[in-house]
Order: sequence, then C-alpha cells, then structure tokens
Amino acid sequence: MLPPRPPRPPRTLRIVLLAYEGMNLLDLTGPLQAFASAARRHSSGGPPLYETVVASADGGMVASSAGLAFATVSIASLEGATIDTLLVPGGCAGDTYHAPPALVNWIRQRAPAARRLASVCTGAFMLAATGLLDGRRVATHWEWAARLRQQYPQVAVDEDKIYIRDGQLWSSAGVSAGIDLALALIEEDCGHRVAIETARQMVVFMKRAGGQSQFSAPLSAQAREGGRFAQLHAWMADNLHGDLRVERLAEQAGMGARTFARAYVAQTGATPAAMVETMRLEAARRALEDTDQPVKAIAAATGHGSEQNLRRVFQRRLGTSPGEYRKRFSAASTPTPSSGA
Repeated sequence: MLPPRPPRPPRTLRIVLLAYEGMNLLDLTGPLQAFASAARRHSSGGPPLYETVVASADGGMVASSAGLAFATVSIASLEGATIDTLLVPGGCAGDTYHAPPALVNWIRQRAPAARRLASVCTGAFMLAATGLLDGRRVATHWEWAARLRQQYPQVAVDEDKIYIRDGQLWSSAGVSAGIDLALALIEEDCGHRVAIETARQMVVFMKRAGGQSQFSAPLSAQAREGGRFAQLHAWMADNLHGDLRVERLAEQAGMGARTFARAYVAQTGATPAAMVETMRLEAARRALEDTDQPVKAIAAATGHGSEQNLRRVFQRRLGTSPGEYRKRFSAASTPTPSSGA
C-alpha cells in the first residue's frame, strides 16, 4: 500500500508562471494543469494547495507560438505578493533565444525571496540571463543544450536529463517534460501519493524521474550515429530476452564480428555490450514503473537471466535495487513485494 498521505502545506502556495510572446503553449499549460489538478482533487475544506498566476511584463493578452493568446496579469501587479515558486516556460520563434529584459530584471529582483525557481525548456536561457544559474546544473531541451552551453559557459548544462534539481533551482527538458517537473514539485510539497493521484487524473505516468534520459537508449544512439543501426536496434529491443552477444548482433547486421564491433563503436560511441545492457536496463525500469510483474519475471523477460543479475545491474548503474526503484517510481498504487527489494 502507499504510505499515509502527508500533511498538506500549511498555507496556499502561490505559483507564478511567466508568459511572453512566442512561448511554447504546453510549457505553460502543462505545469499549470498539473498544479490545478492537484489543487482541485485534493481540496478538503481548508486553504487550496496552490494559487496559480500567469504573469507577463505588461499584462493583457499574450500570443503563444501556437497562435493561441491567453490572458495574463502584469508583473507590476505582484508587487508585495509572496511567491513560493517562480516558473519560466520556454519557447522561441527563431534559432536564437531573446530573453525579454523586463522579465529578466524582474526575476533577478524577485527570485531571491522565492522558495523555488524553475524553468521549462528554453526558459533556462531567461534564468541564465539573470546570472542566477552560474555554477548550477541545468536541464533544457536537447536541441538547445549546445547553444545554452555556448552562450552561458558558466552554466553546467545536462542535455540528457528530463529534469534536474540543484538546491532551490529546478529545470526541465522541453515541452511535455514540464509536466514531469510539475509533478516532482507537487511531490515535494504534498508527497508521493498526491503526485501519483494527480498524474493519474491527467492520464500520464509519473515515471520519468530526473535520472532518466530524454530519449530511449536506441533513439539516443540513432541521434549520434545517423540511424545506420536503427534496424538492428529495433530488432534488439524485440529480442532482449534472447542471445545478444556481439557475434549474434554482427550476424543480424550482416557483418563480421570484428568489423561490426569496430563500426558500432565508431558510430555510436558505445560498445555493443554496453548498448545491450542499457536497453535491457531501460526495459526493466519501464516494467517496474508500469506493471506489477514480479522482479524475477521482469529479469527473465528483459534478458538479465536471474533476479540477482538484475539487482547487480541496478546497483551498479542506478545505485539502488529493483524493489526500491519500484517503490519510488511505480505508477501502480500497490507495488508487488519482491525479494529484489
């Protein structure tokens, strides 16, 4: 069973989401809906969980990159208001992100008094422009990571993570990752159960933890190597329980074993064995998150052979056990007990 519901926050938490022309609509509305769903589903006569405010430099209607305009209040109207969390969505019309100076200055002034500062996607550029990200670890959309790193070399950019927490600073990858970020913030405020129930209400899985990649292992490899081994990776994903030794992979690719091993490393930057382990681990993680199958069955289905082998891989790669991983990230309400805990 899930642990008891933690105490509600003693007061309503004000979440301010900043808006500007050309921003990504889902970067704003994804987190906004998550906070609203949490507040609506868990009201119990006391103060609401959250008060959400969408603010822009001048207030009024603001047009998103999708063409839909929405109403905002002005940042001036928040003078003297307590802000718990300040969240900056992303979005950009061209290839260069231009942070609105009025918002940059306002963030610089108000962020020190906020409990949390967060960004979604290219919203990290706006926070970086304030200087508040100097020396901090930051996530952003994979397509913008190199530009963020080049423009702000003092920021430690991680293009792989769905979201990252560095102290009171939270940042996420692009678009739908803003929902992952919002669920993590809800979990910090109200506990795992409230976050899980909110995710269910939104018909999303609360499963993409901050340590997970923006891409699946095969997709990440294809992004690096141009898709040369895409067909092989698809076959590997369908045969994780089978023989995936380098000789078998080479045969499937129509190459000699030595030639294949050299070409694979040159194209993907990883050995065939490392990719097999990563794909099997990824499949095991998904099964632990999304199903109530026993760990022993998951180990067999994902090619780890035994539960003990799966535990070793989890401990070495993730620093935890399959059972503990399931307790932390499972979308199921009642995790199945297993000796893998």
